[in-house]
Amino acid sequence: MQAKLLMVSVITLALLGGCSGKSDSGSASSGGSISGGAMLAFVKTQDGSPLEIKAELFDTPAAKEFSTTGKNTYVGNADAIAKGKKLFQMYSCTQCHGGDAGGQTGPNLHGPDFRYAKDASNKGMFETIWNGTNGGMGAKGKGLMDPSDPTNGLSPDEVLQIQAWLRNQNQKLTGNE
Repeated sequence: MQAKLLMVSVITLALLGGCSGKSDSGSASSGGSISGGAMLAFVKTQDGSPLEIKAELFDTPAAKEFSTTGKNTYVGNADAIAKGKKLFQMYSCTQCHGGDAGGQTGPNLHGPDFRYAKDASNKGMFETIWNGTNGGMGAKGKGLMDPSDPTNGLSPDEVLQIQAWLRNQNQKLTGNE
């Protein structure tokens, strides 16, 4: 019995060692690092498969923080909220989600009941905006919005600003400002 337990322990340690997340590809799903911290493993909203995002796209302090912790430091920041609202309008999000993100042909983005439950978290909403959905929303992330132009689309920092505005809209509606 002890031999079996020892064997299971050795195999488990070997597997965990192989999951250290060290990689030199710099993509989020392979655990590329930013400022000494391992990047979060992002997944596609469509099917939960790994979502590759180049580490160098997380090029601001807020984006770097988010890439390792999932914390959006722009939530509650008035300047970021104002920029997020402008980006929401500029990228025609209003066409589907309405001017205040309350829903139109696309779903309400205020919460707490999201079409995709993962959107209640900052990481989940980021993944949905970045790579799109099966429900008709196309990818908005840089290089994905227009695959023929890798510079077209939102940067991670811009997605976080939009998210800050969306979270602010929810707070206004619930009276938790």
